[in-house]
Amino acid sequence: MTADAALTGLADGWYALSLLHDRIEAHIERALQSGHDLSVREYSLLLVLSRQHDGPSGHLRMNQVAEAVVLSQSATTRLVSRLEDRGLLQRYLCPDDRRGIYTDVTPAGLDLLEQARPTHDDALAGALGQAAADPELAPLVAAVEALNTRGAHTRDYRPV
Repeated sequence: MTADAALTGLADGWYALSLLHDRIEAHIERALQSGHDLSVREYSLLLVLSRQHDGPSGHLRMNQVAEAVVLSQSATTRLVSRLEDRGLLQRYLCPDDRRGIYTDVTPAGLDLLEQARPTHDDALAGALGQAAADPELAPLVAAVEALNTRGAHTRDYRPV
């Protein structure tokens, strides 16, 4: 195999992975928007922030939140502001460092997250089911399934 052939193979793999991601994200986006008036990014932000805790390193600074939701800091700040305006998040000064700002999910945000979680999970399962039927994407779906380390249950992926 030549270096060019290896790079072409890598590029094809990357294209397939990108295609799988885009299809899944678009499927989940439609489901969350229609069912809960949430975008995928908003859902992801609520999910990340809902996992914070009061222990050491339990709260994320805005730069850490931005990394967790794969957005720039300015885009994350705008996203936080939108959800704060909707009463789903609240910001406050870090008690140990007055320069730091933390963001917490409000009770209304936690309620919406819990309502949206089954929609998200069903949309993910449906998108993976559709992708598993595509021979080019099936190995990637299998890899995603293998990443499920929780082991509590396996999901039955089905086309939608």
